[in-house]
Amino acid sequence: MTVTHIIGGGLAGLACAVSLVEAGERVALYEAGPALGGRCRSYDDRALGCRLDNGNHLILSGNRAVFDWLDRFGMRHSLSGPGRAMFPFADLRDGTRWTLDLGRGRVPWWVLDRRRRVPGMRLGELASLGRLLRAGEATSVAACLALGALAERLLVPLAVSALNTPVETGSAALLAAVMRESLALGGAACVPATPAEGLSESLIDPARDWLLARGAVIRTGWRAAGLVAAGDVVSRIEGPEGGVTLDAGDRVVLAANAPVTAALASAVLPGLVVPDAFEAIVNLHYRHEDRLTPGLARAAGDVGRAGFVGVIGGLAEWIFLKPGVVSVTISAANHLADREAEGLAAQVWGEIRAALPPAAGALLPEGVPAYRLVREKRATFAATPEQARRRPGTRTARNNLFLAGDWTATGLPATIEGALRSGHSAAKACLAG
Repeated sequence: MTVTHIIGGGLAGLACAVSLVEAGERVALYEAGPALGGRCRSYDDRALGCRLDNGNHLILSGNRAVFDWLDRFGMRHSLSGPGRAMFPFADLRDGTRWTLDLGRGRVPWWVLDRRRRVPGMRLGELASLGRLLRAGEATSVAACLALGALAERLLVPLAVSALNTPVETGSAALLAAVMRESLALGGAACVPATPAEGLSESLIDPARDWLLARGAVIRTGWRAAGLVAAGDVVSRIEGPEGGVTLDAGDRVVLAANAPVTAALASAVLPGLVVPDAFEAIVNLHYRHEDRLTPGLARAAGDVGRAGFVGVIGGLAEWIFLKPGVVSVTISAANHLADREAEGLAAQVWGEIRAALPPAAGALLPEGVPAYRLVREKRATFAATPEQARRRPGTRTARNNLFLAGDWTATGLPATIEGALRSGHSAAKACLAG
């Protein structure tokens, strides 16, 4: 029986492996790092004495590939959230706090209710949504936005977090693709959730265990060095222990990130074009010694019920309340590349205390607690129209070589949803020959 060799153990590689094994195929998966998951993983931080997610990810009920993935392994219960489409926000510029409540239906009645919509917005600003949904591939997000509260307090934060790219250069078409599967479908598609324990526990470990139980080969700490071609097929994977020589009919799926894929494929796909501009993400994890007691959650009101709050007017963009940890995500963070950690951590901690409701902020110490700063310099490709045109499809010029990853032409930005879809697409292409 033929074997599909998958290089890269992130969500795209795992999704490809699961789809192939479900179809009765043999799979060998190789991951250069010590653990699976790529940018979607959890780890034990010895300095903080707790478990951390590598980054913070907000899952929406409209992410159908994510929920299909969870249901495959019976892990839907591992998510926590408010159970309805509610999004707490705080504007640090004037101290305004509100909760965007999208309701449950498809009709956006929330825009007519001052208690549920963005404070200060005018109904005329809704034209921005129409322009975004109709935007061409060359249009930036900023070109679609009307000045006003709706843009400042919702659409810009949504765009930056979804694209990990500033709105001045971010692709309106990619943002529209996200909106069509969430906001445009109403509150039922916008219910937020996060892993209750960790990303690995919800999304990675169940898939690993499922694959191993069905005979898949998984090798971590195995760094591929390149590919060798013979005729129109890949014949060998260079790597540790002499590498891997492919048998007739074997396949290769490159499910690593764009720079690694380009390097590995350079000898067999010399004309391969991939995204070559990237945006950083900064995550700050602060240890909370009281392990987020019920008293803090109650004091946080809607923020405690949701488990997060969006921040306007600060460096922090999203604050997540987790057991023992307060975590902050800063997207499109290339501008923070040279910012020293101590000052950055102090500023963001102050923003956390200001963004939480006063009763909750008062429960946090004034001084900066122990923290972990994680900078991902190449977290995602820059989701600009120019970079979007550089995203390749699944198939390549080599008959047995396929591509997967959130940076490939999924039609979505670089997201968990896109990574899973790319892996399933690569498996489908493999099976189609």
